[in-house]
Amino acid sequence: MFTVNLAIMIPFIAALIIPLVHKKVSRSYIGWVVFIVPAALFVYLASFIPSMAEGNTIVHTWNWIPSIGINFTSYLDGLSMIFGLLITGVGALVVIYSIYYLDHDEMLYHFYVYLLIFMGGMLGVVFSDNIMVLYLFWEMTSISSFLLIAFWYHRKQSRYGAQKSFLITVGGGFAMLAGFIMLYVMTGTFSIREIIASVDDISAHALFIPAMALVLLGAFTKSAQFPFHIWLPDAMEAPTPVSAYLHSATMVKAGIYLVARFTPVFGGGEIWFWIITGVGFITMIWASFNAIRQTDLKALLAYSTVSQLGLIMSLFGMGSAALYFGYSAESVVYTQATFAALFHLVNHSTFKGALFMVIGIVDHEVGTRDIRRLGGLISFMPISFTITLIGSFSMAGVPLFNGFLSKEMFLTAVLNISKLNIFSLENIGAMLPVIAWVASVFTFVYSMIIVFKTFFGKYKEEKLEHQADEPKMGMLIPPIILAVLVVVIFFFPNILGNYVLSPAMSSIYPGFGPNVDLGVEIEQWHGFNTELWMTIGIIITGIVLYLLLKYWKGIFRLFPRRFSFNRLYDNALLFIENRTTNITNMYMTGYLRDYLTYIFLFFIGAAGITLIYTGAFTFDVSNDVPVSMFELIMVVIMLGAGISILFVKSRLAAVLLYGVLGFAIAVFFVIFRAPDLALTQLVVETITTVLFLACFYFLPEWKKEEHDGRTKMTNIIISVGTGLVFILIALGVQHGQLFESISRYFEDAYELAGGMNIVNAILGDFRAFDTMLEVFVLVIAGMGVFSLIKLKSRKGGRKIEDQ
Repeated sequence: MFTVNLAIMIPFIAALIIPLVHKKVSRSYIGWVVFIVPAALFVYLASFIPSMAEGNTIVHTWNWIPSIGINFTSYLDGLSMIFGLLITGVGALVVIYSIYYLDHDEMLYHFYVYLLIFMGGMLGVVFSDNIMVLYLFWEMTSISSFLLIAFWYHRKQSRYGAQKSFLITVGGGFAMLAGFIMLYVMTGTFSIREIIASVDDISAHALFIPAMALVLLGAFTKSAQFPFHIWLPDAMEAPTPVSAYLHSATMVKAGIYLVARFTPVFGGGEIWFWIITGVGFITMIWASFNAIRQTDLKALLAYSTVSQLGLIMSLFGMGSAALYFGYSAESVVYTQATFAALFHLVNHSTFKGALFMVIGIVDHEVGTRDIRRLGGLISFMPISFTITLIGSFSMAGVPLFNGFLSKEMFLTAVLNISKLNIFSLENIGAMLPVIAWVASVFTFVYSMIIVFKTFFGKYKEEKLEHQADEPKMGMLIPPIILAVLVVVIFFFPNILGNYVLSPAMSSIYPGFGPNVDLGVEIEQWHGFNTELWMTIGIIITGIVLYLLLKYWKGIFRLFPRRFSFNRLYDNALLFIENRTTNITNMYMTGYLRDYLTYIFLFFIGAAGITLIYTGAFTFDVSNDVPVSMFELIMVVIMLGAGISILFVKSRLAAVLLYGVLGFAIAVFFVIFRAPDLALTQLVVETITTVLFLACFYFLPEWKKEEHDGRTKMTNIIISVGTGLVFILIALGVQHGQLFESISRYFEDAYELAGGMNIVNAILGDFRAFDTMLEVFVLVIAGMGVFSLIKLKSRKGGRKIEDQ
């Protein structure tokens, strides 16, 4: 039976198949083969839309680690449906776009493998009910996005952007993991549904607020919220299909999904409300302001994406105020902010995806994205201009485009929330509409920059690398489809609202029940209300500011880049790198003797202090077996050999004395009636001694300081201290046995594991998992050695350059 779990795994399965068949599939067709995966998944998920509209949910579980409550459980409801459709639908369009955008001499197979892994990771994030499984897929998106951003790894900026996004998002992911663990401690379950059901029992728990903060930290880093937004502009060094997919429709929406999913858990309180709303508003206005100063079209779109994400995030924060009043009729009106967030989430994916693609087309056709070198392209690229006009005007909130509808709902939500008398809104609530209006003006200005600076004005052929022209129709089809959706949603918004958005509202506010209609009737005309006058003011002010841009753009000099968060990140990274390098150079001397000294000193200090502090060094030897004369003789021989090693001046003598110690241990095994261990010790010691002698010629000469008295005394103290601590531990363990020896359990190896040899049974059965991991480590080490040998022997190879 085909399940949602299997739908999540299909991209991973396809990613595994591509390397096996890539030599049999032409580069011209590999993209079309990959296209089948997101297209089929989109159709499969779309088939559940009627069921979701009726309030149904679908749950599938594959047992994974049931003993600790970690199972692969997928949960398909209205909220996850929206994100699933965006991931697969936009993913299918991006694959088509990639087929025509990427050259055939690119590493296409790598690209599509990374893309499929990311797609599967995102589906796993939005469909997982188990928070540990969600975290697994969450970090998988970070790793795959790192590979996609660094796809053009020969570019220095691509590597820098990939590293930056990875460090910030993975760091936030670790924080989120800690928050998830706290939720488990509070609820005793990893299931999101069960956590939501137990929210009344955990809201007063001491870990509730820390868990909230850590989960939000993960969400903010992933969705590029202030001040973690700095990774997104640098990630624009990725190929345009990656930017259109990851940074407009999917990856950056993962944090928004997390906030929406956990609103029933943490929502309703002042802390949740102000953190999300405040961070959203700051992100929105700061990013929209900085977008205007950009001269690279993709950088401009990156900041515009950050701003739009801040808008959506603030709406989810404001919508959480509905839970303050409980699931009552009074609070339904405040849920409209969440409805607006979901609506703008979809709208943003359409117009921003189209804009990223068309900017990629401009770069692909004329060889630059620099606004200062562009202009007059409307005569050469009329289709691209039309798509840009639709996408930009929708982003600016101009009528006849879907962005206008959701922007109006945003203004309505801000006005409604500002009138509340909770969460100190009576004091500062009036500022929210002002901030929203100013940020919208900036949005209008940079939207006009995209259209008019690129397609109007003088055509600067001498500044372009190629003659401007429309690309192949295959590259235009995906943005055309998205642009058409922008217009269609404006005229028929309630189809989306009734069948997709309303079921998601029920997922975010499960306490209202199926009899409460959380949907909103979306209308294109509301009359001359406050929101419309605000929009008119935005358009008029935006036009004036755009026409006077050269006169006031100097204000950006008040915010020099050397004091930016990017510079703070770079300096912090440089400081850490320098300090760690200095510390490493202090102890990484290149001599094994020094490394052993560190290890033994740490052991003496840690174990010795623990023994003294706990009083565990007491022992009683009165009941021990008496020591025979032969054993004393062997002890004296070993002591003599060990002490002599410290004073010899020849490596050959040291190797031979070391061999005496090893063979003496084998003799002890014979005395203690352990012939198997004695044989093993003899073989190991013989091989070790032979290897020492074989490598004798290559050993470095002893330094002069190795012969001085200070060095020898240090070696004696460390040797005696280590031996003494080991003896005290052994005697203490023998004297203070609190439990029955585990050896008696292994004595039943034949009955428990069917093994005649107890050692083999322990390695192969009782601790088979540990043995498997050891073998796995050896395999990785072997692969590394083999790769280094192959790289050294390779004559050619692609040269990595810093561009």
